[in-house]
Amino acid sequence: MAKRATRKRAPAKKRSVASSSGRPLWTGQLRLALVSVPVQIYSATKSGARLSFHQVHKPSGKRIRYEKVVPGIGPVDTDDIFKGYEISKGRYVMLSEDDFDDVKIEARKTFDLVQFVDYCEIDPIYFEKPYYVVPDGDLAEDAYRVLRDALRSTKKMGVGQFVMRGREYIAALKPCGDGMLIETLRFADEVREAAPIFADIGNAKSDTELLSLAKELIERKSASFDPEAFKDKYTDALRSLIEARSKKTKPVEVDDEELPSEGAQVIDLVEALKRSVRGNKQEKNPARASASRAKTSKTKKKAKTTRRKAG
Repeated sequence: MAKRATRKRAPAKKRSVASSSGRPLWTGQLRLALVSVPVQIYSATKSGARLSFHQVHKPSGKRIRYEKVVPGIGPVDTDDIFKGYEISKGRYVMLSEDDFDDVKIEARKTFDLVQFVDYCEIDPIYFEKPYYVVPDGDLAEDAYRVLRDALRSTKKMGVGQFVMRGREYIAALKPCGDGMLIETLRFADEVREAAPIFADIGNAKSDTELLSLAKELIERKSASFDPEAFKDKYTDALRSLIEARSKKTKPVEVDDEELPSEGAQVIDLVEALKRSVRGNKQEKNPARASASRAKTSKTKKKAKTTRRKAG
């Protein structure tokens, strides 16, 4: 009996993480003593789940834009804007972008695991934002799996610090499904002390009977957490409203043009009135008006010369 020919299956192509998740936010190495594991970090959350709206000026049908202005002066150039830190009422220390560049931390591409703690040792209030961690290349997978399985079997999290996008973070590394997760942590001075907030609650003991009933209700409603069971009802209602409105009324055409680079002119009403008054007085005195125009022309020429030299 002739043997049936068997067709060899081609090895499945490995799906690229970058193709499904975009570019990594950080690429470097997890380091434990002398062992280094090349990894990539991707955001574990997405911001597009909730609806976002634009502000529109209904009478003109134009998008509302925001400018950086100085009272009495109007729009200002970005190069003229400095960051000020208030050291006392009305007194600021001014810093430029160059100043911030000078103190940027060297972006070492390593996340050193300097300590391991139990899951319950870190108060949830310290956790800030989660990131998925994946091995960077096939050669890194073995070491990656060993570190993941070791953390899982010991029920520990690795804690260390690393630099991402010019800022230093403290973070915890722990297993997550088939991979691992890094969660950035708040520094101690970023967390408010709870005692003063709860100071007025008091230390009276709860009624025994009421406490027993509460515990019974908790037991009845205890279950495994399922995030799919919780829906954003407000966002769903907004989506329904938008869909229904779009069917009943014609969508408004909104002019989404960009503002000129120098910014739209901002009118200071008081200054405009003062200029009007000065203009009326000068018209009554032709000699003074002529002298004023000559002075203004001279000032403009001087300003142009200064800008040309600066350029």
